Amino acid sequence: MNNIEKQVSTSYIRKKTVLGLISLLAFLTICWFAWAWIHKQPNDNRTPKPLRAVLNTNESIFTSSFGNKSLSKTFSKEDAAKNVRVNGAIGMETNLDSAWRLQVVRSPGDTLFISMDEIKSLPKTEVVFNFKCIEGWSQVTWWGGVKYSDFIDHFHLQKEVNMQYTGMHTPDNKYYVGLDNKSMLHPQTLLCYELNGKALPMNQGYPLRLIIPVKYGVKHLKRIGTIFFSNERPPDYWYERGYDYYCGL
Repeated sequence: MNNIEKQVSTSYIRKKTVLGLISLLAFLTICWFAWAWIHKQPNDNRTPKPLRAVLNTNESIFTSSFGNKSLSKTFSKEDAAKNVRVNGAIGMETNLDSAWRLQVVRSPGDTLFISMDEIKSLPKTEVVFNFKCIEGWSQVTWWGGVKYSDFIDHFHLQKEVNMQYTGMHTPDNKYYVGLDNKSMLHPQTLLCYELNGKALPMNQGYPLRLIIPVKYGVKHLKRIGTIFFSNERPPDYWYERGYDYYCGL
């Protein structure tokens, strides 16, 4: 009796093993054909259209559920890194013009030119959060500046931010981002001029950069030259190179 039970058990295990291997092979074959099919599809900004459709769907879901109560975790100043990593230098290779002014395009032919003194006259806000880079690293960092929402209110730009997007680019136009205005008006979004309680270093975007804790670092544009508004997606440097447009956390 024991021998029969042992033979049945061995046979059963063998069959299950064979079925498992066949199922695994079938799964891998399907994955390979799916991968090959996806990569044969036309590209949308260097990303196959089926994958881009998934990213756009994710953006719609996240945008609809996003709100001002979706705060990034904050830390104490003592937790902030003293040696802050730099996540890119595109748009900062040339010397900064000493006559720099922040340009805010309200509409074609209607541009505000705003000095740092005007920006610094607004209430200062600080945020200490975990800055996350798409390169795979993160770091707790301490930033200071003006809430973007306060900036909008002070310069009477409410009509402009009723559009869907804000676009920004560096003075030399080499780096540029597009951001949804829900995220831009988030209470933790700053036009930032301080790092660790001191003026921004050149390599961190002096004199003014964007800090937007609900996004990955590629959206935190350094050395802001121009801000403008649109109901269409503004150009975005890394989106044009195949990355996600939304880049939310």
